[in-house]
Amino acid sequence: MRWQSGRRSENVEDRRGMRGPVMIGGGLGTLVLLIIVMLLGGDPAALLQQQQQQQGQNAPFAPDQQGQLDPAEEQLKEFVSVVLADTEDVWTELFQQNGRVYQQPKLVLFSGQVESACGYASAAMGPFYCPADEKVYLDMSFFEELHRKLGAPGDFAQAYVIAHEIGHHVQNQLGVSQQVQAMRGRLSEVEYNDLSVRLELQADFYAGVWAHHAQTSRQILEAGDIEEGIRAASAIGDDRLQKQSQGYVVPDAFTHGTSEQRVRWFTKGLKSGDPDQGDTFNAETL
Repeated sequence: MRWQSGRRSENVEDRRGMRGPVMIGGGLGTLVLLIIVMLLGGDPAALLQQQQQQQGQNAPFAPDQQGQLDPAEEQLKEFVSVVLADTEDVWTELFQQNGRVYQQPKLVLFSGQVESACGYASAAMGPFYCPADEKVYLDMSFFEELHRKLGAPGDFAQAYVIAHEIGHHVQNQLGVSQQVQAMRGRLSEVEYNDLSVRLELQADFYAGVWAHHAQTSRQILEAGDIEEGIRAASAIGDDRLQKQSQGYVVPDAFTHGTSEQRVRWFTKGLKSGDPDQGDTFNAETL
């Protein structure tokens, strides 16, 4: 994938190396202890600092020592920034064509665990989009897992993952995510899972739309890139992941779509480049 000369986004928020929240006994105990300190004339800030120093060895995120930056990780950060910038350019133009304004999301890089407006999350969840704060969250170690465990290496496979999460932001901007969320509690679990699958497949389609326009405008694709994207879409299909984890498949529990469905919708977006052709919610066949 040709990315090195691309524009870097200013919307990358790097939280790698940040410590997690400091807890002193947790919950109500923390509040009571702070109140006692204040009533006795103490400095609650000093207490918090002392507790943080004591817990430093066990903090969820240990700050990197100054000057010890992994060159490979820094290059990967540059790559993520370029892909994000490219999605910004594509979706800004597509929104403008329809009389809309595209609000650019932030992309948060983290290590291990992270706090979002949607709650705390670990890297084990994989990349995710939080509509409450309009941010994409990414632990870049997922790319290694994509390569080693899921058999989907390559920079365009990584770009597909980012573009898929940005696809969720597009859905949020268009009000689609809110409509789906409003149905939670009104439908059975199986019915809501079907809506979730359609939401995910549309994000796959939007990832393909991004790739179509990025290639048309900037010729980003090299030989083998499309195959990398297809392998990535296939690798994270519900049927394949369930088979790997539990040895059998439960279609009613699907929330993201099968490998075949994910590949088909990504490919459809890639070929058409037309966001209007991605109405997965009214599609008779997924």
